[in-house]
Amino acid sequence: MSTGTHPPQEFVMAPAKLTRRTLLTGTAAAAGLALAGCSSSTDEAAAPPSRKPGEKITLAFWSWVPGIEKSVDLWNSKNPEVQVKLEKVIAGNKGAYPKMFAALKAGNPPDLGQVEYQQIPSFLLEEGLTDLTKLGINDHAGKFVDWQWQQGVFGDGVYAVPQASGPMGMYYREDRFKAWGVQPPTTWDEFETAARAIRKADPKSYICSFPPTSGGWFSAMSWQAGAKWFDVRGDDWVVNIDSEQTRQVATYWEKLIRADLVKPEPDQQSGWFAEVQAGTIGCWVAAQWGDAILAGNAANTSGKWRVAQMPQWDLAKPASSNWGGSSTAVLNGSKYPKEALEFALWLNTDPASVDLLIQGGYGWPAAKDAFSGSALDKPSPFFGNAKYNEVFAKSDQLIDKSWKWIPTISDTHRHLGDAITAAIAKKTSFADAIATVQQQTVADLTAKGLKVATA
Repeated sequence: MSTGTHPPQEFVMAPAKLTRRTLLTGTAAAAGLALAGCSSSTDEAAAPPSRKPGEKITLAFWSWVPGIEKSVDLWNSKNPEVQVKLEKVIAGNKGAYPKMFAALKAGNPPDLGQVEYQQIPSFLLEEGLTDLTKLGINDHAGKFVDWQWQQGVFGDGVYAVPQASGPMGMYYREDRFKAWGVQPPTTWDEFETAARAIRKADPKSYICSFPPTSGGWFSAMSWQAGAKWFDVRGDDWVVNIDSEQTRQVATYWEKLIRADLVKPEPDQQSGWFAEVQAGTIGCWVAAQWGDAILAGNAANTSGKWRVAQMPQWDLAKPASSNWGGSSTAVLNGSKYPKEALEFALWLNTDPASVDLLIQGGYGWPAAKDAFSGSALDKPSPFFGNAKYNEVFAKSDQLIDKSWKWIPTISDTHRHLGDAITAAIAKKTSFADAIATVQQQTVADLTAKGLKVATA
């Protein structure tokens, strides 16, 4: 991924302007993050460019969201003077992001881009996003779920329109659990007990897999346990991956793997899908968007799935987590940022658009009160005609809203995957792997010219 390729630079701090220098020194601490991106404009007081009355324009939009073309088509049918040209891109660090950073560097980015919440800081490091406050975005804050709105807020600026998140739950095969004689576990201790019972009842089956290479999943599991990997203290980024809570999660899963109670293999891959279809994998602790993945890749299991809350570390202090989620951002260099913002707001709040996005499986809506009465709020044949999304509605309320991301999170997730995979192969300590990732993350941030401290 081509983030953070430029060496640290010094910029003049203009009044009321947040610059890359702010990012590098971490002086946005008062806003709760050592991050502040900036517009490429040299005149903050100047009105943003806009189309002339009657002028017909076309906005370029790069996204990978399934089914989003239906919302774009709906917008285009209603807005003949402001058309949106959608280009579908490959999600993630091997597709969309390198392409976006290359376009930013070349000076020809799209007007709008799909940017995951965790990647917003990486774009700010490269000054790739437009500060939308000067376009009046704060007038629309009340339309969105607060914690998702905060994902795009840095310093005094707002750099993205929230779209959807990934509150987590536990998908499980009700028929297989009954055959194995186990109940859906409500705690992680019960999860281990159920895992042992399943292995005893059917040596070919496991309660679940453990995805060694999925740093995003592991960070979500640590999030639920109460870990706070990243924070700000004064001018410093604080890195606390190697915490008591993270080690608790790491040690727990290491124990299950060593005892052959879970199967270490990547999820959402061909082998895993075959096991899900066969019923030899009994559950999947995953985000709400996993419903479409299961339905699309295991149609033969329709009616057999149910959803429960994530198992808890402490039933007296229920907590959930989030895995994934993204925004619609206006990239620096857009000729029509005002119109781009208008489209982004419509895309993610208009009831008809949101319903189309839900049907496509885009995740949990960022629009406030979008669940009630939507396609999410209906029984599903795939889940035994249950209104299973009620679980995720509750889950969304149990997410720790203070979790933050760093501009080198892609590197951290890669380090996690490498370290845990190596620990499994060499039968070394997961806790030692976490300590290594802590050191690597500090080194990554320092290499970007950022000030770093450890908890």
